[in-house]
Amino acid sequence: MGKKINPIIFRMNTTVTPASRWYARKDDFPKLLEQDTKIRKLLKVKLKEASVSRIEIKRSAGRIDIIIHTSKPGIIIGRGGAGIDEMKKELKKKFFGSEKIKININIQEIPKPDLDAAVVMNNMIAQLEKRIPFRRVMKRAIEQVRRAGGKGVKVMIAGRLNGVEIARTETLVEGSVPTQTLRADIDYCRSVANTIYGTLGVKVWIYKGIVFDKDKDKKEPGKKIVKKMKVAPKKPAPKKAETGKTTVTKGKTNK
Repeated sequence: MGKKINPIIFRMNTTVTPASRWYARKDDFPKLLEQDTKIRKLLKVKLKEASVSRIEIKRSAGRIDIIIHTSKPGIIIGRGGAGIDEMKKELKKKFFGSEKIKININIQEIPKPDLDAAVVMNNMIAQLEKRIPFRRVMKRAIEQVRRAGGKGVKVMIAGRLNGVEIARTETLVEGSVPTQTLRADIDYCRSVANTIYGTLGVKVWIYKGIVFDKDKDKKEPGKKIVKKMKVAPKKPAPKKAETGKTTVTKGKTNK
C-alpha cells in the first residue's frame, strides 16, 4: 500500500498536517476547495524562481491567511514588501472581486532547504531544462540531501532521457526510504520538467527519521510545552501534645 499511493496523503494527521485548515458548510465546501487549488496553482507559477515548498491556507470570518514556505523569501517580499502588496491585489482582483475579505500573506523561510523535497525537485528541474545530463542531476541531488543529514533519498526521472527515441524510467536510491511505515517522516514531491525533447517527470522522496509523539508535539505550531518543575517535599508538621499528658522536648516540659 505504501508504494502505491502518495506518501503525504498516506500519513495525513499522523506525521503530516493538512495544507488547508478551515471549516465550511456542505454547499460551500466544493467552491472553497477549488478556490484553494487555484490560489496554490497561481502562486506556484508566479513564484517559480522562489523555490516554494508548501502553501498553507487558513480561513476565518472575513479573513484568509496564506502562509508560503520558501527557501528564498527575499524574492517574494521584494523592496519594502512591494511584492507582497502586489500579490494581495492580484489575489483580491482574481478570486474575491468586490467581496469584503482581508488577505494576509506570511512568508516563512525553510530552515534546511536541502532536506525539503520540493526545493530539491525544483533544483533538478532547473538543471534538466538547461540540458544538463540527467545522471549528473540525480547524483547531485542525492549528495545534496545526504550532506544535509537525510537518512535516505530516492530520486526518479521518467521520459525521453537525453533525447532518446524510447522513453524510460531511471531511479537512484541511497539509504533507507520506509514508505510503508506511518511514523516515518518522509517528504515527497513530484512535478514536470519541460525540455526540448518533451516533458520529463521528476519525483523525490526524502526520509528524515522516525517521528514519535513527543517529537510531533514539538513540531506543532503554537503549542507550548510546559515542563513540570520539581517541588521539594514538605516537612511534616510537629505533632500537637495530647491533653493530660506530659511531653519533654529539648529540656522543656510542656503540660
